[in-house]
Amino acid sequence: MSATRLLTNIGALVTVPGKGAVRGGAMGELSVTHDAAVAITNGHVSWCGSRSDWQGTAHDEVDLGGAAVVPGLVDPHTHVVWGGDRLADFEARASGVAYETILAGGGGIRHTVGETSRATTEALVGSATQRLQRMMRAGATTIEVKSGYGAGWEDECRELEVVRRLRSLVPARLEATMLFHLPPRDAAERAAYLHAATNEWIPQLASDGSASAVDIFIEREAFSVADAGQVLRAARRAGLSCKAHTDQFHALGGTELAIAHGALSVDHLESSGPDQVAALAAGNTVGVVLPGVSLHLGLPAAPGRALVDSGAIVAVGTDCNPGSSPLFSMAMAMALGVRLNGLSPAESLTACTANAAAALGLPDVGRIAPGMCADLLVLRSADWRDLPYTLGDDVVQRVFIAGTELS
Repeated sequence: MSATRLLTNIGALVTVPGKGAVRGGAMGELSVTHDAAVAITNGHVSWCGSRSDWQGTAHDEVDLGGAAVVPGLVDPHTHVVWGGDRLADFEARASGVAYETILAGGGGIRHTVGETSRATTEALVGSATQRLQRMMRAGATTIEVKSGYGAGWEDECRELEVVRRLRSLVPARLEATMLFHLPPRDAAERAAYLHAATNEWIPQLASDGSASAVDIFIEREAFSVADAGQVLRAARRAGLSCKAHTDQFHALGGTELAIAHGALSVDHLESSGPDQVAALAAGNTVGVVLPGVSLHLGLPAAPGRALVDSGAIVAVGTDCNPGSSPLFSMAMAMALGVRLNGLSPAESLTACTANAAAALGLPDVGRIAPGMCADLLVLRSADWRDLPYTLGDDVVQRVFIAGTELS
């Protein structure tokens, strides 16, 4: 066998065995190969295993000095395209004002919608590029990016155009999602908005390929379960994948609705109870927990431990956004998944790799195995557990995306 690049002297090669999503207790079962090597050809892993078993040749050989290597992290939930800031909201919450009160008063998401709509496209591309570079350096090699901060449909399309442009500016794989974030407050405008969304906008997304999935925020100050049903049905008719923000502040039935529509994921789940946990355990929808939100807003953490123990599929994301989770590091999200959501270190690694990939419907990232994209992280330690253990330090030494080292 001949390879373009061979990574050698890997102290511990750590990955998630098997294929597809991993549920329940199996999330804690990792494959660890000591004194390993990884061969890379055309941006994909062509071979991996014990270094002594390698029989081929390589054009370029890289000695990793005994460091641990793990798959590149997959961030299944971000909002990195935004204008302005939410520092006033942060100060208000620090003074005891509830997030929902800020939102109802025109702050929160509504403030960011206004700031994003006023920003130039070039400014949005520039700021999002800087955010993505920070996320990649912290270990994210595949990143989902949502719209959702547009004042109208044209603004939402502009956000998706920003994502398209970002793909040529950063090496990370970017997955675009159209997010229906907040509806108009007026009832008549809301009805017209939903009619346009289901009959015009979603079919347009499917036709032009600007997004691979549709997401919707189901909450008292956002879309109702009935509203969401219309949007998810339209997405399915158009052949787009479905996702939903559910149970962030109230369990309204959004999780059950999304599961019934075959959603790839339901995200947040801070208010999920036994019924929602059981529904996720019985289906194939991924439950994405977002511990950065719990930390930043002071909300109870999503029941990660209960979800794993029930047999559900659990993923972790940053929810990087200006208001509820200004978190740019998937490594920190992994660490918080252990501390706040009750996951074990191994479960959290699975949640940030293979299961996060499943939450995006991606079969070729999230693992180190032949045929997978050669996305991997070289740590500063010989023990991979330093990744979720260490806080406030750069544990990731080197990042490879499709076999090329991030500069």
